[in-house]
Amino acid sequence: MLLTFYHPQIVYMDPQTVTGLKGHRALADYLTGLFATPPPMRYDPDEVWATHDGYCGRWYCTISPPGADESFLRGFDLVVLEGEQITLNEVYVHPLDALPRECRQTSVAPSRSWGPTRSRPNG
Repeated sequence: MLLTFYHPQIVYMDPQTVTGLKGHRALADYLTGLFATPPPMRYDPDEVWATHDGYCGRWYCTISPPGADESFLRGFDLVVLEGEQITLNEVYVHPLDALPRECRQTSVAPSRSWGPTRSRPNG
């Protein structure tokens, strides 16, 4: 299901794939390993804005491994679309010591939804 959001010739980059991945097969193999046994994670959206050919989004992630301290990430996605499919997805993340207060107060319910929505942000 997740791959349906991506163009068959997707170019995907994140800190673990510095040179990037190209195509459905490479992305499927990577995501299968990445999400095979993840600790509980909660993504909290921060801001999304339209670009001329897609959108950008900032988010926070709370990682809650059983029996260990929580850790936190700040992330940013650059998404380029062709029609409704993602042709480029660049993901940038960095660790945080804690979530900002405003994020802790307005966090969204836990979700296992890894993919983008089908609708394009309005800016």
